[in-house]
Amino acid sequence: MSDLGKNGIRDFYDEEEEAYRDHIATVDKDGKRIWLYPKKPFGPFYNWRSYLSYFYLIIFFVMPFIKVNGHPFLMLNILERKFVILGIVFYPQDFHLFLMAMLTFLVSIILFTVVFGRIFCGWVCPQTIFMEMVFRKIEYWIEGDANSQRKLNATSWNADKIKKKLAKHAIFFGLAVLISNTFLAYIVGIEEVIRIVTDPIQLHIVGFIAMLVFSFVFYGVFAWMREQVCTSICPYGRLQGVLLDKNSIVIMYDWIRGEPRGKLKKAETNNTYMALPVLGDCIDCKLCVHVCPTGIDIRNGTQLECVNCTACIDACDQVMDKIGKPKGLIRYDSFTGVESKVRKIFTARSITYSIILVILLLVNVGLWVNRAEVEATVQRSGGQLYQMVGDSVVTNLYNFQLLNKTPNLYQVKIESDFPKVEIQHIGNQNLELMQESQLKGSFFVRVPREGLSEKKTKITLQFIDQNGEELDRIQTYFFGPNPK
Repeated sequence: MSDLGKNGIRDFYDEEEEAYRDHIATVDKDGKRIWLYPKKPFGPFYNWRSYLSYFYLIIFFVMPFIKVNGHPFLMLNILERKFVILGIVFYPQDFHLFLMAMLTFLVSIILFTVVFGRIFCGWVCPQTIFMEMVFRKIEYWIEGDANSQRKLNATSWNADKIKKKLAKHAIFFGLAVLISNTFLAYIVGIEEVIRIVTDPIQLHIVGFIAMLVFSFVFYGVFAWMREQVCTSICPYGRLQGVLLDKNSIVIMYDWIRGEPRGKLKKAETNNTYMALPVLGDCIDCKLCVHVCPTGIDIRNGTQLECVNCTACIDACDQVMDKIGKPKGLIRYDSFTGVESKVRKIFTARSITYSIILVILLLVNVGLWVNRAEVEATVQRSGGQLYQMVGDSVVTNLYNFQLLNKTPNLYQVKIESDFPKVEIQHIGNQNLELMQESQLKGSFFVRVPREGLSEKKTKITLQFIDQNGEELDRIQTYFFGPNPK
């Protein structure tokens, strides 16, 4: 039985009771890994997580095949610096949009963690979904529940063990290959992945190697690393230390109701179970520990290893049902909620983060609404300031680049509102800007010398389409000799 504090209630935050925070549950005192055999969970929360996982998996595997305006629904092609989100193509020139979107996403994660803890990890994180809802279920199907797995691993190699291990790891690797192919489809596109798979290997040797590497990485993660990704590798768990406070809604054990914990005794009169009067509702069955995929004891309090998967809630509620006690000994709650029975979601921290998030969302909306469909870049050619044509005309050479982000074809001409200016293209005079492509070229700007009142004059260049509409407007400088 635990040490007790005032009124027989365990003090979780006494220094002696915090010793469990000095190490993680999956490593022993010699630094060797403790292999976990979590008991198969079941219950309402597990069912809801399963339904959400099935929805997520369908979206994950189907989305690369979805097209919007001929483009993938989502593709992050880092190699070609081309990103497609919701069927909209983004280029390096749109990096500020991507940066703001990532900053907004980060703030939303911070706000969500401040209020609801690590619920993202338990419900929608791809690592948890694939591990607990795919690979772990296959393991239960082939090798059985936790005790069966322990016995199988402890026995010497025989035909039955070889058969089960080969079947499990063959399925694991096959799934890893499928996941890696789908993952690559989000980077290079599903058409390229199909070509890599169907064409001779020598035609796509780099793609084949990448696919093979990703397959072994995913296999290693789900067959060997497992919970170590959540407890030791993922930085999000470490963020809890600075983001969580006593008002954050996390999975909490009600120590006021549960302590002091102790075993049940069977009544002699009616063959029913009863707890000793001095004990709390926790009967110390340790089922909450046995079902935990990261091996922690939630009764010790909030820990960075906890991924908020709710397996302990389902297990505890079933025990409470059996012994005739109210459910919710382990539940979603805050430290303040357990201690004072009052939840405080709207705190100064959550309100501050909410205000920042709203501001960022408004900025994102503004940037997206004002996103240019055709973007021009103009630079003066290096190496010279200006050239004279006779004594009366000054010319400057400029390089330009046009980026068409739309599926439209444009016939472009360059104009300027500067008096008596003349634009002279170098090479092809017909500027045809193809769909979703770039066009580069050079042109001279010719200005009469008498029209220049300064050595450095600001001029505006307009890129006009075939309908007379302005596609983009650029301000630049025109250099000339000292005015007379």
